[in-house]
Amino acid sequence: MGKVVLVTGVARQLGAQFAERIRHEPGVDLVVGVDVLPPRPTFPSGPRPSVSGRPLADYVFAPVDLRRPAIARVLAEHAVDTVVHLNVSGTNPGAPGRATVKEINVIGSMQLLGACQQSAQVRRLVVKSTTGVYGSTSRDPAVFAERTQPKTLPPGGFAKDAAEVEGYVRGFARRRPDVAVTVLRFANLVGPVSDTPLAEYFALPVLPTVLGYDPRLQFVHEDDAVEVLRLAAIDPAPGTKQQAFDRAGTFNVAGEGVLLLSQCARRLGRPTLPMLRPALGWAAALAKQSRVSDFSPEQIDLLTHGRVVDTTALREVFGYRPSFTTPEAFADFAAGQRGGLLPPERLAAVTDRLAALLNRDPQPRDRHDRS
Repeated sequence: MGKVVLVTGVARQLGAQFAERIRHEPGVDLVVGVDVLPPRPTFPSGPRPSVSGRPLADYVFAPVDLRRPAIARVLAEHAVDTVVHLNVSGTNPGAPGRATVKEINVIGSMQLLGACQQSAQVRRLVVKSTTGVYGSTSRDPAVFAERTQPKTLPPGGFAKDAAEVEGYVRGFARRRPDVAVTVLRFANLVGPVSDTPLAEYFALPVLPTVLGYDPRLQFVHEDDAVEVLRLAAIDPAPGTKQQAFDRAGTFNVAGEGVLLLSQCARRLGRPTLPMLRPALGWAAALAKQSRVSDFSPEQIDLLTHGRVVDTTALREVFGYRPSFTTPEAFADFAAGQRGGLLPPERLAAVTDRLAALLNRDPQPRDRHDRS
């Protein structure tokens, strides 16, 4: 009997991609997808198809609301030994409002952890979190490591949900020391088919920004995110190099390097609209009401102060170096977007020309004056 992997949040893009990827993993016998809505595309269950001569694991979709105790029955029915919890997110396809999203994130995670605690078969737990748990304030350090405590705890939104879920996960790890627990704090996910709130922001024809701020941002490509999740979910083969790495623990996941928000706008070919922060808050509320973009207060904080995390533990302890740097991940995302109002080359030339004019010395000097 091979591994049985349960994946929550398969109605979202990342969950669907991971569920399909883990089916190709040797030694995985069954993948159980859990969500309120079915994934798109729906993966076939029943007889295993074959790809390159390698049989794929069976796939079963269980329509379960994690806020209900039924998740314990699913774990027992399929003898699940590995749980990959991807249903902690800023938005949810089956949730009409913020209150419901919070219930799914926090209450749903509590129910899942309770079911895992009662299950004798579960031996590995992987939880998707976010670097948003560090917050974004003017008093933050230049770089956050996993042990860095935030200056101010997230006041609300997805970041606060993730911080609460991490607290419950730490409690579970203390009660079940026999279970290998991995928490992955992802930077902003991007890719050709990203469905995150920040991806919606970058899809706007004009990007509203906070006047006087140009934050540093980090991104992780969705392919790297899927690969990190895969490595966290599998058991290293005996005698391989991976056995030297302990993949239990908490890890920051981000592509190397950073981008300024202004650089992101230029790569997209989209003009920016600098606004006073209160005005941006009003614009965000209007965009959310009109369902143009889910512009949360924590996203405004990110677009004001930015956030950069240290990924040394991901490379040296977990044993993985992302294939995409932050600029490369964003470039792949930008390639899949509709063209901006201005071509990137023209927008860059105009921006550079304006900067040169603003920095020009208004007092003419004698050519021989070198003082």
